[in-house]
Amino acid sequence: MGLTKIEKIIPGARWLRGYSTEFFFADLIAGITVGLTVLPQSLAYATLAGLDPQFGLYSAFVGGAVYALVGGCREVTIGPTALLALMTSQHTNLGGISGPNFAVLLCFLSGIVEFFMALLKLGSLVDLISLPVTIGFTSATALIIGASQLKGLLGLKGGSGSSNFLPTVKFVITRIHELRVSDTLLGVGSIFILLALRKLKDFKTPPSATKKRKILGAILWLTSTARNALLVLISSAVAYYAYENGQVPFILTGKVKSGLPTFSLPPFETTIMTSNGTMTDLNFTDMVSELGTSILLVPIIAVLGNVAISKAFGTVGINATWELIALSLSNIIGSFFSSIPVTGSFSRSAVNHASGVKTPIGGIYTGILVILALSILTPYFQYIPRAALSAVIISAVIFMIEYEVIKPLWRCSRRELFTVALTLILSLLIGVEIGLLSGVILDIAFVMHRTARPILSFEQCQSLSGIEYTMLKPRHSLLCFPAAEYIRNAINVTIAQFEKSPSFIVIDFRNIQELDYTAAKGLGGLKKELAERDIILILLGCNDKVKLILKTSLKSQNCYQVEDENHLDIMLQDQKINSKGELKDVIAPLLIMPSNDEDISIAQKESLRRE
Repeated sequence: MGLTKIEKIIPGARWLRGYSTEFFFADLIAGITVGLTVLPQSLAYATLAGLDPQFGLYSAFVGGAVYALVGGCREVTIGPTALLALMTSQHTNLGGISGPNFAVLLCFLSGIVEFFMALLKLGSLVDLISLPVTIGFTSATALIIGASQLKGLLGLKGGSGSSNFLPTVKFVITRIHELRVSDTLLGVGSIFILLALRKLKDFKTPPSATKKRKILGAILWLTSTARNALLVLISSAVAYYAYENGQVPFILTGKVKSGLPTFSLPPFETTIMTSNGTMTDLNFTDMVSELGTSILLVPIIAVLGNVAISKAFGTVGINATWELIALSLSNIIGSFFSSIPVTGSFSRSAVNHASGVKTPIGGIYTGILVILALSILTPYFQYIPRAALSAVIISAVIFMIEYEVIKPLWRCSRRELFTVALTLILSLLIGVEIGLLSGVILDIAFVMHRTARPILSFEQCQSLSGIEYTMLKPRHSLLCFPAAEYIRNAINVTIAQFEKSPSFIVIDFRNIQELDYTAAKGLGGLKKELAERDIILILLGCNDKVKLILKTSLKSQNCYQVEDENHLDIMLQDQKINSKGELKDVIAPLLIMPSNDEDISIAQKESLRRE
């Protein structure tokens, strides 16, 4: 059955076709379960971004509704993530009202960039970011995020911005004597508790288990899934009890603004506080200048996250363009509700998948839970200890450090390990943007180097009748202009190593799938140069596409071509018989470009006649 008109306009509407009661309850359970994860994470990621906690909740309810209408992967949950929060934090420390304004404008502009990427079908740009670059980048951001949370974990105040790794570590080391014991015990203890509860999901219930065993398994799984919410709830209850008794043992989150955000246009101007304490107005151009490369990097990282989630869950039939549109609309519409940049979250998507979600409509139920929390629970959020939120973030990002790839990369591909190291080190020392860009440039440079300097092997071979020739075998399927002069020089260097120059140079084209005009002209020049030295250049096994390029570019100066070793042997025999070094007419059909099947047949008949 084809798509209806409504489904063509709103792709997500197809999920409503045949939407049963079973699907409703499955999506509802998954939505509530994800909501128990997103609530504490949103509060924590807002503080990581340098904003008040409510901005994390503002970012957690619009994306799910938009993706349910447009998206195509049921597991994806749209919302704030640690990585995007970290990148946002670089622009939220200018004082005044600029922090939220820069974050919301970045969300809006990220959506615009993603929308144009969809129109231009540029989703494939993320393919330029290789796995080693991704590993180095995510590992570096995990370390930066973890370092930024040490202050909250230990109860320290002040310090540098969260996006600066070395200054943050230096601050913690120099101020370690000022740590608050109660916050430290709560923070460190919370990390151990969260990691222990995370292991509960590994206890599998066999299908043949008793009813009580299945119930116990469900309780353990729910406890593991909702561990962040349970930790925040219990630690907040302890802090509230202490506060009511006149004690403040922990540094608390502080007052969280209640109610839904006001629907309004993204801010196109703001006010910042200068170093001398005066306030300065910035217009839209000034704000864009301050955001800089983040306007491009944040969308690219967001798209990369969604692609990774789709691949992880093996989703097939996903329309990349519509996924980009869904992500762009989530950010654009979200910016009207004071959202920070959002994308798919791998951890929450994994919870969604494990909860048995059936359609993306589960994201709407998660959004409803967030809205209820904003309306009812915000007065109690002020009692959440900052150490608990720091523990939530650290226990989440610690698994982003992919140290396990070091050993296999060291064994099989040290070049890629160098890419990981370069991306990681530059991201930590200079910045995540420079680290990511450097890793991508290094990979592109390696690909270009392989194109310009293909691996060549020279072999001394004998034909079927024992005639000697020198075989050149390129190990790549593409020969283009950067490699033309390199191959020419390599052949000359090889010839110079012989006491007596070889009579024949054969280039094995059986693995070459593409040849450009410049490389073809280079082969023509090489043939002429070798002919002056009484050396014949022969091309073995060219495909039809290569033959066409050679015929078009070289015209009457076409290189000698043979189809296989049998034809090569015939050519070499005739050349040996001809003392003048010219090919006999009898093998002429083998040395020209066969224009059709009849020409090839003639060549085969001539070879059979000679045999």
